[in-house]
Amino acid sequence: MRFKAVATCFASILLCSQVWATDQEQKKEVAEEKAQVLEQKAAEKGSEVPVPKSEVITPSEAQAVDPAGVAPLEDAITCLARSIYWEAKGVTAADMEGVASVVMNRLGHEGFPDTVCAVVKQGSEKHACQFSWWCDGRADQVKEDDEYAIAKEIARKALNKQLTDRTHGALYFHDRTVKPDWAKEYIKTGETRKFLFYKPGGGTAK
Repeated sequence: MRFKAVATCFASILLCSQVWATDQEQKKEVAEEKAQVLEQKAAEKGSEVPVPKSEVITPSEAQAVDPAGVAPLEDAITCLARSIYWEAKGVTAADMEGVASVVMNRLGHEGFPDTVCAVVKQGSEKHACQFSWWCDGRADQVKEDDEYAIAKEIARKALNKQLTDRTHGALYFHDRTVKPDWAKEYIKTGETRKFLFYKPGGGTAK
C-alpha cells in the first residue's frame, strides 16, 4: 500500500514537471516571436507609438528564454540580454540599462545592422567587434543566474519600449577606466557610474 502511494506521488510530480516544462517552452517561443516583431519595428525607426499590449513581452516569457544562459545567440532577447550581462554584470541597473539603450539605438541606424544579434556581433568577421565580449575568445555561458535574470528583464523592457534611454540616443560607450581616441570625435550624451556614452555630432555613425 505504501509503495502504491509513493508511486502515485512520484507520477504526480513527474506529470507536474512535464507540464511546467511544456509551459516554459511555449512561453519561450512566444517571447522569441514577439521579440522578432519588436526588433523589426525598432529598426524601422520613426515610430514612437507604444507597443500594443498584445505584443508586449511579459516578464515570465522573457525569463523562459535561455534559462541556463548557454543558448546560441540567435534571438533578440538572448543576444541583448547576454550583451547586457557581459558588459555590465555586477554593477548598477543604470549601467546595464545604458548598454541596452546603445544596442537599441544602433538598431537600424545608418551604419549598423537591423537585427539585435547582428548589432551585437558586428565586426566579428574582421576581429574588430563593437562589443568586446563577443570577440574576447572566452566562453559566453552565463555564470551568475541572478545577474542574468536582471539582464533579461532589462532586455525585455528595452524591446517593449518601456526603458528610459538615459544615454539620450548614444551609439557608443566606454568604461570610465579607459580613454579611447575615438571618444574625442563624438559628443558625450550621458554617463553612469561605470560608463560614458556618446553619439556623432552630425548623426553619422562610423
